[in-house]
Amino acid sequence: MIRILNLKMPVEHKTEQLKEKIAGELRIPVKQIQSYDIVKRSIDARKQPIQYVYQINVTVVREKKVIQKNSRHKNIMLTEPVDYLFPKSGHNRLLKRPVVVGCGPAGLFCAYMLAKHGYYPLILERGDEASLRRKKVSHFWKTGVLDESSNVQFGEGGAGTFSDGKLNTLVKDPFGRNKEVLKIFVDAGAPSSILYDQKPHLGTDLLVQIVQRLRRQIEAMGGEFRFHSQVTDLVIEDGRVKGLEVNKKEVLSCQVVILAIGHSARDTFSMLSKNSLHMEEKSFAVGVRIEHPQKMITEDQYGKNASAILGPASYKLTHKLADSRGIYSFCMCPGGYVVNASSQTGFLAVNGMSYHGRNSLNANSALVVTVNPSDYREYHEAGNSRCLDGVFFQRYLERAAWQLAVGKVPVQLFEDFKENRRSVLLGEISPCIMGKYELSNVREILPPVIGESIADGIRAFGEKIKGFDRPDALISGVESRTSSPVKIIRDESFESSLKGLYPCGEGAGYAGGITSAAMDGIKAAEAVCKKYMKL
Repeated sequence: MIRILNLKMPVEHKTEQLKEKIAGELRIPVKQIQSYDIVKRSIDARKQPIQYVYQINVTVVREKKVIQKNSRHKNIMLTEPVDYLFPKSGHNRLLKRPVVVGCGPAGLFCAYMLAKHGYYPLILERGDEASLRRKKVSHFWKTGVLDESSNVQFGEGGAGTFSDGKLNTLVKDPFGRNKEVLKIFVDAGAPSSILYDQKPHLGTDLLVQIVQRLRRQIEAMGGEFRFHSQVTDLVIEDGRVKGLEVNKKEVLSCQVVILAIGHSARDTFSMLSKNSLHMEEKSFAVGVRIEHPQKMITEDQYGKNASAILGPASYKLTHKLADSRGIYSFCMCPGGYVVNASSQTGFLAVNGMSYHGRNSLNANSALVVTVNPSDYREYHEAGNSRCLDGVFFQRYLERAAWQLAVGKVPVQLFEDFKENRRSVLLGEISPCIMGKYELSNVREILPPVIGESIADGIRAFGEKIKGFDRPDALISGVESRTSSPVKIIRDESFESSLKGLYPCGEGAGYAGGITSAAMDGIKAAEAVCKKYMKL
């Protein structure tokens, strides 16, 4: 197979034109091309006209001769595609079916692989199945009435379901797991373009449908789902997990448990700490959401006359502050909404979300500053393990956010954020927020060093994107759940300090988004498979 790199085409090109371009690059007739696949498609917007940049795999007649003809062309080479292979089963006897705790990306994809290869997993999820969960989340946004078990954080699909649904990842993938995740998504109804777009996304509306199809596929392969089933304690014997207490009522006997609990399962973190599971505090990031008109962002990135084919533009920004702290944009949502992402009564967190069409008037992203254990040590709560200090810091911020606007999302104009004063009037930008909001002084929520870092960062980003630091840019808070504040330590075989317990995904501290969490869930399934025979 031949790979062509850096093949550029106008964004409005036709399919047959791409094939003609491939033939031209290889210096062969079109009829000599047997097949081709798009490996990656990205956008080059550095100058006009904007172009797509492709990586293409091509199968041709007389491949060796074509390669010889183009031997001096640095962007043409032979390649071998990497096909994902699930490992062979181990030799230890599995007496009970494995239990997967959590139904986010890590849990779903772990369960999918276990079910596909004959392990018949049982999946426990504290929240609702996706369609009912969506109704409860909508009810919360309209009324403020929160279901603490089924919300933006908990329920089928995990926290990523109510996000932009971005599927890009920086995780290196020599074994083809990333591609396998995307293929499984496509088989469950995702558009095939996610297989090659540099920044693929699904959107909340598609994700709700897709995760339900994944569930049905897992059930068809022998898996079983139990919703409204929160793991509230562990049964441990001789350093091994032997059972799971569910809803403080029943105990399930178990041999293998895959722990995919997500980054917001604070009560579960506390329970695990009390059971002496080896966990450590870790660095994460906190900050705010910022909104701008999507039209402004798109024109800055693509130009005023950009093709509609490109859709709303995104951005990624980083800046090193004078005190050597870094501030960066995170989870950018083109044409999206800021959402009230709370999961506990009396605490408020925000996140960003887009539908597949990305058609709201505003762009939003998190602007966050990294914090490490030394930054949040002072928030320690007596009688608890130090590994939970990050959780306590998150709770401090979210309690302050809730109190500031009595459960509504606090919103502030940037010109007022700089001056540390409450906003009383909106400018030209109207908030695109899911949930009720109130003009406030978001700066009051944040420790002074974080607030000043964000103000300095926005000024710096105004040098990179025209209008980013406009006075009426909207800031909302608090963005506190960028990643897990703890890491559940596991060994090379993926087991924790409690034998039989396999932590994975974002909640365990090993992933940072839908795709990386799904890949980590697959790794956990592989680890179980390598050790145990099929049921």
